[in-house]
Formats: sequence, C-alpha cells, structure tokens
Amino acid sequence: MILNKRKTGSIYEGMVCDLLKDNGYTVLDKNFISRYGEIDIIALKDRYICFVEVKYRKNSGSGMPEEAINPDKIRKICKTSSYYMCVHPQYSGMQMRFDVASVLGNKITFYENAFEYLS
Repeated sequence: MILNKRKTGSIYEGMVCDLLKDNGYTVLDKNFISRYGEIDIIALKDRYICFVEVKYRKNSGSGMPEEAINPDKIRKICKTSSYYMCVHPQYSGMQMRFDVASVLGNKITFYENAFEYLS
C-alpha cells in the first residue's frame, strides 16, 4: 500500500510525539502553519519551548533524513517559531530550542539543539 507524503509524515510525527512524551516533554502543537512556514511539533521540556522538525527516509539511499534540513528550511522554521511566540505570549519567558527528529526506517534519532536561530 502506497501512502501519500502527508499521511506518512503524520505517522512518523506521531511516533516522535510518543517518544517526546515518554521522555518528559509536553506536546503543545503539531503541524503549526503560518505564512512563514510550518513546524512539525512544538513541545515544552524544562525551561525550553522546543520546535521540532521531523525528517523521514525509508532508507539512506537518498542520504540521511537530517541532511534535508538546509539553511532555507532553518530560516522558515525560525521565522515561524518567532510568529508562534508572538501569538502565544504565555511562553515569552521561555528559551527557544530547535530540535530535529531523524527517522530512518523505523529508527528515530533525536538531536536536541540541532541548529541555532537564523534570521
């Protein structure tokens, strides 16, 4: 059975959400969309609000999933995170962190603080 990319993405984003919850995160939002871009998962952990990008590859034939996160994608995530913080002022005192969940097959590798804010 062939799944479309959105449905496949939702399945793996759900797996990452479960992993985050199992590790003490509180998931606030999934697939947050603004005119600047989309953030797959937004979660709280300790004093951080975490913006999580999920990248999936069936196998490494096209490279590792995290290699698909280029500076353009990072800028979109950062602009979207700034917008999120504006529309959710209750989180204004928290530090922002950008994490990546790399899913290769069914193996999830989680990178905390994977990149810095780019404007």
